[in-house]
Amino acid sequence: MKADLLITNAAELATPLGHPEFKPAEFLILHDAAVAAFRGQIVWVGPSAEVKKNVQLETPAQFVDAAGKTVTPGFVDCHTHPIFFGAREDEFEMRIAGKSYEEIARAGGGIRSTVRKVRKASKEELIAAALPRLDRFLALGTTTIEAKSGYGLSLADEIKLLEVIRELDALHPLDLVPTFLGAHEIPDEYRHNKSAYVDLVIEEMIPAVRERGLAEFCDIFCESQVFDAADSRKILTAARDAGFALKIHAEQLTRTGGSALAAELGAISADHLENTTPDDWEKMKASNVAPVLLPGAVFFLGKERYAPGRQMLDFGLPVAVATDFNPGSCMSESMPMMLTLSCLKLRLTPAEALTAATYHGALAIQRGNLLGTVEVGKKADLVIWDAPNHKHLPYHFGINLADRVIKNGKVVYEKPHE
Repeated sequence: MKADLLITNAAELATPLGHPEFKPAEFLILHDAAVAAFRGQIVWVGPSAEVKKNVQLETPAQFVDAAGKTVTPGFVDCHTHPIFFGAREDEFEMRIAGKSYEEIARAGGGIRSTVRKVRKASKEELIAAALPRLDRFLALGTTTIEAKSGYGLSLADEIKLLEVIRELDALHPLDLVPTFLGAHEIPDEYRHNKSAYVDLVIEEMIPAVRERGLAEFCDIFCESQVFDAADSRKILTAARDAGFALKIHAEQLTRTGGSALAAELGAISADHLENTTPDDWEKMKASNVAPVLLPGAVFFLGKERYAPGRQMLDFGLPVAVATDFNPGSCMSESMPMMLTLSCLKLRLTPAEALTAATYHGALAIQRGNLLGTVEVGKKADLVIWDAPNHKHLPYHFGINLADRVIKNGKVVYEKPHE
């Protein structure tokens, strides 16, 4: 078969294997392996010794010798908030001094402080601020992110954020999957009239975003101090009726019934889930709701209660892991760091953590047929790691082991070599 990209001699090729049913993926390890792709799609996977009889290289073609290195799928980071202006390092210092995230938010900080900055920023400023973040995602092995709005909280500013996401998707090799998160927080001007803001989201924002085709998903922050289960049901039902697929921030800080609501409404994913029970898992499993766990947020907020990832995976749920990259509760684009936290705090094995960060992440954004595994027919989104095997990725933490990142069959990042 024809190929315009050939990777050979990988010490290890480690990949989940896609599964037609809603359950955890299998995991495959090949040694001395090769991968061939043509026009951005994987066309052959197998032993390096069998390349010549199976693959015919086009001219020109890219050839990569991965001797001594490990090949995996690119990370699919299925929960990020990457479009914002300014940062919140002062709040980080406040948390160190003993203030909680919730206390800071009630005092006017948190999400609303970022909203004020975003409203003042132009699209050009937001794009310029976001591009280095996307470069970091890519350099750390992430090839697709789900990108949420949610720092505008007005019709004009939510539209602005989603238009920025669309423009960045066209500008940058990283793929951005857009999510509308108008119900992220109650903005300053509606602090004493939440019901009017809920009406604004339902009556103006959802129709406008849908008419412009700016988002695939609609998400909501379901917490008692922001949007409770009743508010969330109203907003998500309206979004579903408008044609959006649904996501929900659920059971992060308190138990609100968000995961059960996700199952009731047929959401694609429920995210965070630190305060869930086996009854919630049963409902999610029956409704094919993907659990997205965000250990980086728990770590960065200095909390101790991590989502029960080991138990959820043993229960048969295809657990996904993402960064939750945002300026307040997880200022990190590093999926490799999330692998380490997943092993240490969620008690996943390295293979399970890698699966959670690739194929299960793809399921959580309805891309399981395209992304997240090294299999024939999938997109050639791959990472070559300067590591002898996949277990080394969470083990050797705090540095970037990515040697090359391949997006759509093209090398888009290469580690500088001295």
